[in-house]
Amino acid sequence: MRNFTTRPEILGDFGVVASTHWIASGVGMSVLERGGNAFDAAVATGFTLQIVEPHLNGPGGEVPMLIAKHGEAPRVVCGQGVAPANATLDAYRSLDLNIVPGSGLLSAVVPGAFDAWMMMLLDYGTLHVRDVLSYAISYAQNGVPVLPNIAGTIGNVKQLFDEHWNTSAQVYLPNGAVPKVGGRFANPAIAATYLRIIEEAESIGGSRDRQIENARKIWREGFVAEAIDSFFRENEFMDTSGQRNGGLLTGQDMANWHASYEEPLSYSYKGYEVLKTGPWGQGPTFLQQLALLKGFDLDGLSPTDPNFVHLVAEATKLAFADRERFYGDPNFVDVPMATLLSDDYNDQRRKLIGETASFDQRPGRVEGFGGPLVDRPKGETPEGRQNKDMGEPTVARFDELPTGSDGRTKGDTCHLDIIDRWGNMVTATPSGGWLQSSPVVPELGFCLTNRAQMFWLDERSASCIAPGKRPRTTLSVSMAMKDGSSEMIFGTPGGDQQDQWSLHHFLRYVHFGQNLQEAIDAPGFHTNHVTSSFYPREADAGHLVVEGRFGQSTVEELKRKGHKLQVDGDWTLGRMTAASKTGGYLRAGANARFMQGYALGR
Repeated sequence: MRNFTTRPEILGDFGVVASTHWIASGVGMSVLERGGNAFDAAVATGFTLQIVEPHLNGPGGEVPMLIAKHGEAPRVVCGQGVAPANATLDAYRSLDLNIVPGSGLLSAVVPGAFDAWMMMLLDYGTLHVRDVLSYAISYAQNGVPVLPNIAGTIGNVKQLFDEHWNTSAQVYLPNGAVPKVGGRFANPAIAATYLRIIEEAESIGGSRDRQIENARKIWREGFVAEAIDSFFRENEFMDTSGQRNGGLLTGQDMANWHASYEEPLSYSYKGYEVLKTGPWGQGPTFLQQLALLKGFDLDGLSPTDPNFVHLVAEATKLAFADRERFYGDPNFVDVPMATLLSDDYNDQRRKLIGETASFDQRPGRVEGFGGPLVDRPKGETPEGRQNKDMGEPTVARFDELPTGSDGRTKGDTCHLDIIDRWGNMVTATPSGGWLQSSPVVPELGFCLTNRAQMFWLDERSASCIAPGKRPRTTLSVSMAMKDGSSEMIFGTPGGDQQDQWSLHHFLRYVHFGQNLQEAIDAPGFHTNHVTSSFYPREADAGHLVVEGRFGQSTVEELKRKGHKLQVDGDWTLGRMTAASKTGGYLRAGANARFMQGYALGR
């Protein structure tokens, strides 16, 4: 007998789509119904998420993907843009900064999502540019329902927009007011931008493939790049540093970068081959946690056992400490992943996991690799300035956040998982360019990503900023293979929580036999013990938060083990979606928390 779930695990054989917004899931399913494949559906879904979740991602953001064409080896799609050519360490130091601001123009990198979506459409899809963009254009023109989190985000930055970011106020404060929950919000400027790309791409002529390449060039070298270039050259805006700064991104940076394919990193665990991106993202921490946990008998525990929570949390602390010491763009730094995933290394690291909670940051040591670990305790702010946190939207509920002019706001990013009837798979985590990240470029209707805040301004760090370098992003996607075939794709919004919540989902699926929806609905937990990837880059030593649905005995035992425990609401932690093909069915599940994500299929 299965456990109670908030909605059924979807079963079918035609296709399944799961995403963090029901409209986006409906768009993906519509594309499949029209004969498109999973790659077509993912592109249309991804562009739709930019419109229906503007507080979580936008056209000026980025996206990593894991894709698997039936019968072919899986590939990573890197849609993470790089630091501008002028983004040198000296450039930031000349501004008297010791940390990259969490908002504004100075933290922008090349926006990578558009080129990544188009590259995948070109190489794996079947539809035209107009086909996949038509949904997003329609919603941008006609409006989408205003969710509480959209209104909450805009409300929290209203004063900032009114006083400093006037181009954003013109878009997100129609008639000077925050859009009402349940009302309709439109962004016709984005619709016009995408329509112009389509029309210019088609006017050049040529086949479907030629039109897609035309669209990519228009984005990188045409009117989009030109508008971004002039906006960054001609303006300065207030950011989290407490001062007005201009931007470093140029049209030439846009022209010089394009999305790429890579081989995934993998690790074998309990009969599965788990695939992640390379260490330009935090994804390998998932694999490092598995390498540590494989030495414990998790099969003998339960999904809510305090020892399960304790062991996983302590493994997370060790893996994420390594993230801070070693991870960075492999095009610039050598990351010793073979050693970090080796049995010898993890046999030694595993000995650090004891019966009580650790309050220390304990990265490993690999001779000749890595840099210093910055330990910024919670409450310490850079340069003595007020903490004006505008880092990646992650976990908070907007009804619990104060409204103010500092732009402090947290929520989620986005995610999608799609499998079609031919067995093709796409998992993607679109993010960046959310409405509160930087001022809107008025000619385009959207703002730019602030992913550069993930760089350190320390030449000893593996993730020190450098021209052309990828920030060590939190964005993470997961695929699990079994018997040589892709079985499951899954992921979640959540910044530093992404490779915690997704790990918990996988462990519950593998060790406790929970189906996709059961594993999503299971009580969530995570730790903020690790150094945050987002401004102001703080760590909360010993922290552990659990949902209220954990039993009192579990809570008391975790306190006895010394965790600085926070008991949150019953349905607050985790944003997972997942899809799989097992037992002759395509399957999908989606998070019910915040009543927004949805899975569809037939």
